[in-house]
Amino acid sequence: MKELQKELAAGKFYKIYLFFGDETYLKREYKNKLKNACIDDEDTINFNQYEGKNVNPREIIDLSQTLPFFAEYRLIILENTGFFKKSSDELAEYAAEIPDTSILLFVESDVDKRTKLYKSVKKYGRIVEFPRQNEKILEKWVLSRIKKENCQVTKAAVTLFLQKTGVDMENIASELEKLICYTIDKESITEEDVRQICTEQTSSRIFEMVRAIGEQNQKKALDLYYDLLTLKEPPLRILALISRQFWLLYQVKELTKLNRGRDDIAKITGLHGFVVNQYINQSKGFKTSILKDAVQNCVDTEESIKKGRIADKLGVELLIVKYSKKKTVS
Repeated sequence: MKELQKELAAGKFYKIYLFFGDETYLKREYKNKLKNACIDDEDTINFNQYEGKNVNPREIIDLSQTLPFFAEYRLIILENTGFFKKSSDELAEYAAEIPDTSILLFVESDVDKRTKLYKSVKKYGRIVEFPRQNEKILEKWVLSRIKKENCQVTKAAVTLFLQKTGVDMENIASELEKLICYTIDKESITEEDVRQICTEQTSSRIFEMVRAIGEQNQKKALDLYYDLLTLKEPPLRILALISRQFWLLYQVKELTKLNRGRDDIAKITGLHGFVVNQYINQSKGFKTSILKDAVQNCVDTEESIKKGRIADKLGVELLIVKYSKKKTVS
């Protein structure tokens, strides 16, 4: 990404680009950066945009052969075309022949690096992957956004903020805007400000629910469950998240027994570093056997619900009742 940013700032453009990956926010940001760098904001004559899997490769080739009108470049943006899953040989062969006056940008969610088109873009253009960002990058990004507003924030508040928002930058940006507006008359953002204004992701509520189960706090666990139902979360989705939570706790507990460090645990489980310590602490509230049993019970409950042996809301509720009532502390 840094190289791309330098190239755009210097006015160095490739004739064909591929942006892909899970981080939608960054793909959109750099798509707009490229657009702003190579054509004027109000230039609609030399800008074309396509989306979806019904794009005709021949039409794109013909359009890119058209000289720009009173401008240096013609920009063609193509999003979610599927050409990098089921390759377009026609476009792959054309990549070497794109005129210097045209720029093609593909923005995709998923790609197959074995396709002829992917290899062709790699040879003749620029490919940039935008994955989910790690803990340090997200913290730095949040701090820089807050700093631009001439406001201070504690590290604890940033950590809590990211725990609530998750790692999706679209959601982080939205919640950060709310937080900044809420604290506009304050010099510093605190943990209490984050608690007051930031919406908690479903996964965070599930984490809190399982923690309540581990503490045998049945009322809190059930209250959180009812809150999720009020928010229209499907019981089977809640069950899947509970199952995932128990499975992660089981893995973390076993890895902790093996004296694996936080970074290793994060890498093996796929958890972000800033929540690993929470998982380590939460896992202490359960025996290993209980965690294994809970995962299996989640599977059994899902099967019972899907086969109609029990109603979905009741099935999940009984599971929560069972583990928040049973003595689970080692």
